[in-house]
Amino acid sequence: MSATILALDTATEACSVALMVGDKLYSRSEVAPRDHTKKILPMVDEVLKEAGITLQELDALAFGRGPGSFTGVRIGIGIAQGLAFGADLPMIGISTLAAMAQAAYRELGATHVACAIDARMSEVYWGRFVRQADGSWSELDAECVIAPSLLLEHMAARSEDEHCWAMAGTGWQAYTETLTALPLRTEQSAVLYPQAQDMVVLAQQAWKKGQHVPVEQATPCYLRDTVAWKKLPGRE
Repeated sequence: MSATILALDTATEACSVALMVGDKLYSRSEVAPRDHTKKILPMVDEVLKEAGITLQELDALAFGRGPGSFTGVRIGIGIAQGLAFGADLPMIGISTLAAMAQAAYRELGATHVACAIDARMSEVYWGRFVRQADGSWSELDAECVIAPSLLLEHMAARSEDEHCWAMAGTGWQAYTETLTALPLRTEQSAVLYPQAQDMVVLAQQAWKKGQHVPVEQATPCYLRDTVAWKKLPGRE
């Protein structure tokens, strides 16, 4: 039996909320770069009312833990913690990059997804994900923040990958020339931003594995405080 989970995300330009009750999904989403604080709580109220439940009836609250905009990630985790604290709920942090991989699977059936979010400062938040038989995602390239030119330099030393990778995220548009020069076979997808409706699916998987924490232990993932190239395979 699936858990009743509310997910919310404000880590990028998109603002979204999703609620899963049994096999029913209720969701709201809007691209609103500067209105997250105005949009997110009304969206939460709307999906709860549509489902006819209260926060206290949830099993857990999931949130987009990043990477993404510093301000957006902070807004999301702050609101999520406030809601979870008030309703005494455990929390589940979901990677925004993994959520985009799940979106590419939902829309295209893609099982190999290369995710790149524009991180500004001439860098991208990067990660490559491979879907497993149980529906979870494994990281082929660990999440990192990296300059596209450095990523190209690193991957040029590898043999070309035989799989076709779905491109997800705003980074592919922001750094088209460099990223499309990567030694990868790629296909377009319409996935630009992470969505709560995909996070809630990943949160269900995490819940079944006991991967939830008390409110005070919920943490964001900024990646800026790490050295990007050390996060890539062979650079540990």
